[in-house]
Amino acid sequence: MTTLDTTPAGRFWDGIGIRQVQLVCGLILFAYVTSHFINHAFGNISVQAMDDVLALQIAFWRSWPITIVLYGALLVHMALGFWSLYRRREFRWKISEPLQLLLGLSIPLLLIFHVTGVRIAASVFGHEKLYPQTLYAYWVYWPRLAALHYAALIVCWAHGCIGVYFWLRLKPFFQTASPYLLAFAVLVPALATIGLYHGAHDVMEASTSAEWLAQYRTVAKTGTRADQDVLDRIVFSFIWGYLALIALTLVARVIRVLSERRGSTIKFVYGGGKTLRVPKGLSVLEASLRNDIPHSSVCGGRARCSTCRIRVVSDCSRLPAPSKREAFVLERVGSSSDPAIRLACQLCPETDISFVPLFPATLKTSLLNTGQQTRVGQERYLVNMFVDMRGSTKLAETRLPFDTVFIVNRFVGAVSQGVISCGGMPNQFVGDGILALFGLATDPRVACRQAIKAAAMIAINVDELNQFLAHDLREPIRFGIGIHCGEVIVGDVGYRDHISFTALGDPVNVGARLQDMTKALSCEVVLSEELFKTAGLPESALPQEQVSIRGRNETMLVRKAVSARALLDLIDDVTVIAA
Repeated sequence: MTTLDTTPAGRFWDGIGIRQVQLVCGLILFAYVTSHFINHAFGNISVQAMDDVLALQIAFWRSWPITIVLYGALLVHMALGFWSLYRRREFRWKISEPLQLLLGLSIPLLLIFHVTGVRIAASVFGHEKLYPQTLYAYWVYWPRLAALHYAALIVCWAHGCIGVYFWLRLKPFFQTASPYLLAFAVLVPALATIGLYHGAHDVMEASTSAEWLAQYRTVAKTGTRADQDVLDRIVFSFIWGYLALIALTLVARVIRVLSERRGSTIKFVYGGGKTLRVPKGLSVLEASLRNDIPHSSVCGGRARCSTCRIRVVSDCSRLPAPSKREAFVLERVGSSSDPAIRLACQLCPETDISFVPLFPATLKTSLLNTGQQTRVGQERYLVNMFVDMRGSTKLAETRLPFDTVFIVNRFVGAVSQGVISCGGMPNQFVGDGILALFGLATDPRVACRQAIKAAAMIAINVDELNQFLAHDLREPIRFGIGIHCGEVIVGDVGYRDHISFTALGDPVNVGARLQDMTKALSCEVVLSEELFKTAGLPESALPQEQVSIRGRNETMLVRKAVSARALLDLIDDVTVIAA
């Protein structure tokens, strides 16, 4: 495999692919469109306000460095749009994907009249068309162009918003930011279209005056009839040339399909025994979708989420080397060292291949406390708590199996009640141990306090359980709790019908180690220093210890509480002080 550059710059460039170039170019164009929409919105004030803001935009967007970047982004984005039309074999993820491509391809046809009449006219003939001239042309001289202009606005905005959504939907902050992004996506075009209407209405009223026409409809500003004839020829030449380019791309697709059908095929063998004969050149993900075989892909085959990962069980040496983008993604998920792990959306085998998808074919995304769905592989800042019952093995040696299970279940119930009452979620049950998660619907500070309070509530519940079982137990049930926090990966993990929502990552492992450490430190609770500080507890609240964590070279600062129940007073005191 290709050795990745371990420097930050190397990792950055390894992550750049066609999709990333297309995204950056699209964001530049979206910024340009957004600035124009904001400019249109000033029509709600006056046409003069629109022209004043336009002067600032012209100074920025028509400066030579920005002009080079803008037109470069436009040409690259259009070229990659045609490449997507040619290259993409399947559009079965969501209707938004072919819709975005269709909208993008229609934008040049909708904007060519405006671009030619304003930008090209200024460059070729020196026309000075600002808002008064443009609004007059669209709403008075050629009224049909007003509807075309509105259509262009809607199509441009929808195309850009879909692209931004595809980019941001896998980001950890998206669920928090989505209401604000939605408000932005609705308000900006609404204000822009209303602003255009008000500006056009003012121009229509003013244009009835001979003085206004003499000032704004001069030859220097709008040109002559001969100039307009040249511009019309440019428009229609572009339209026919652009349609011809689309037609050539579609013809190239047909030729490619026919060539693939006549060419050699290779065999794909899925883990469940399903076998396909597919043309060379298809990616594993495209082959699955073409043959109606469910295959997980949260990002839609854009090499961003890694949920389409497969494990190749045939000869890996015959596979093409991963692209820089694929290697970058595999490195991020910790699979770059295993040549058998590949991204199905990027792997295009040239020989027969056998593989097993690593994620379930139909991803059932678990619901959080908020009732909203979380994506597979999403990064979240969570608090994890490990609770373990002490002496369960010794208990099983002296009791009947039914009695042991009864007592363990009562302990698990007491712990779960304490976790739920404080806003946490019992997540995994392994024997007499429990993993609980906090912060699925709250900020980190609140989640840390919830976990600390939950430790106290667990102690109270276990005390009540000990009283209830006092006549059956030789000694009371004891427990250990470890609590840590940090960035983890949350999602559905499992196989087929055995899938559960859980958290993965180093913070979870550390939490388990802290729970084990309660035995050596002779205490009931061990808190990480990060959790302690995030919760905002006083420095003198709990003693500090420097400990060694199994599996780590560096030591770690922790806080220990001999009695978990005493933490309740600590959290209550902090809450009162904060209030």
